[in-house]
Amino acid sequence: MKTIFNFIAVTMLLVVGSACEEGFDKLNQSKTGATSVDPIMTLNDAVIFCSPQAGTLQYELGAVQQLITSNSGVNVGANYNQVNVGATPAAWTNFYQNVIKYSADAIAKTKTDPARKNLYNMARIIQQYGFMVLTDTYGDIPYTDAGKGSTDAAFFPKYDTQKDVYNGIITELTAAIAGLDPAATVESSDVLYAGNVTKWKRFGSSLLLRAGMRLVNRDPAKAAATVTAAIAGSTANLITTNADNATIKHDANFINGVGNTLNGTEAANFYLAKPFVDALKANNDPRLTAIAVRVPGAKSGPDQVATNAVKDFSLSNQYGMPMGSTDATANAAGATLPPGAAGAGNLFSFTQADRGRVTSRSSPMFLVTAAETDLLLAEAVERGFITGVSATYFDAGIKAHMDQMASYTASSAVTASARDNYAANRDATFAAAGSSAQRIAEINYEYWVASFLNGNETWANFRRVGMETMTYLLGPAPGTPTTLFVSNPYSGKTVDWVNRITYPPSESLVNTANYSAAVQSIGGTDGLGAKVYFAK
Repeated sequence: MKTIFNFIAVTMLLVVGSACEEGFDKLNQSKTGATSVDPIMTLNDAVIFCSPQAGTLQYELGAVQQLITSNSGVNVGANYNQVNVGATPAAWTNFYQNVIKYSADAIAKTKTDPARKNLYNMARIIQQYGFMVLTDTYGDIPYTDAGKGSTDAAFFPKYDTQKDVYNGIITELTAAIAGLDPAATVESSDVLYAGNVTKWKRFGSSLLLRAGMRLVNRDPAKAAATVTAAIAGSTANLITTNADNATIKHDANFINGVGNTLNGTEAANFYLAKPFVDALKANNDPRLTAIAVRVPGAKSGPDQVATNAVKDFSLSNQYGMPMGSTDATANAAGATLPPGAAGAGNLFSFTQADRGRVTSRSSPMFLVTAAETDLLLAEAVERGFITGVSATYFDAGIKAHMDQMASYTASSAVTASARDNYAANRDATFAAAGSSAQRIAEINYEYWVASFLNGNETWANFRRVGMETMTYLLGPAPGTPTTLFVSNPYSGKTVDWVNRITYPPSESLVNTANYSAAVQSIGGTDGLGAKVYFAK
């Protein structure tokens, strides 16, 4: 009897337990939360993380001698041409963990869905933008295996050579551009172009043009073929008006990373570099008054922002910080600015990028612009890749960037008369240049200015055309070469030029075999001096 009772009790417990388990798996499911994410949202995440981040301050913008610091602590990098392991992983972390991951997710979810073919190809384009930044920054990178950790368990991705990465970028961009269909679903929630397929095609084609021009020193035939394919018979297929610029907009919810840093902890640490300021002053360039500010006599950070501070926006009174400055040498140099006149201070009295206008927390950032595209077209003509008049594209590129300045604030706008006067002077210098090589140098000087604050791009182009020999041709007679860029004079430098950024230290620990193979591929040393594939 006792045995029967125990059997009944156990049976009842099993029945009750079974009843309790029914629906138990649903208890932890949110009744209001999303159970899946529309891939347009992950694409948007990928897009917004393409915006140049604060990490460009230590290396990219310093390497091109546009923005520099005398700080020898956490901001060390291109200012002294030294490795700073606190800063070198910045681009790697941002692009792999955000741009590549999110675009890969959008691609995986839309690849076999005909209704989302535009979204699929938009994600492919933005992913290739991310890969271009990564390979331009580091050299050989994980490409084929990248973004496949969750889909293919590729937890230890192999590195592809930079040549193979560029071949892949060109192939993918070509296919994605062709795959965009104006008759298919319009992805109106897209943050870049609101699903406008024509603008996405122009963005993709302008990236393809950029990729082709990267190869001029390595494979001129492929460069020419890629440029021709990008244009596809008409420059109307490219970004040639500012309305089509690939622009990342910022606001209180999504703030500009560079602007946030320059309006926060590093507000008084970064200055416009002397080569950049001197070049714009020598050319009487009105863009300097649109981007620069100086507080004469400033001797501290608070001096720069005090309510009674007299801010100087004039072109003639801007002074860039010398390359290789230490705090001591910058203080000494700042004490003589301007020489023998009122307004001297110390390092705090050098010219800064105006953080109330071009480097505010809400300032836009530009990925690809009409100015850049026009200038690349001018060079493509000079190299014989396409037909046309290089001077026409040169003029258009200058004017497009002048007009682009109004995108920051109304007070950054360049007047039409100032724009046209500058363009006329530069057009005359361009026409007087005695050779195609000199004209190409002129074009890329303007590219250097037009890509200001887009550290990834200006640094890549800087290396492509040869930063050791780049000139701005402003000598006593038109077309006379004048050296613009000088080697960083700091005695403790690691290399003369920052040609690439070192891999994150974590790669040598976690992905050891593939990291080691990549280091051998780029020359045997994971240093700043190894040249990238496309460098002159």
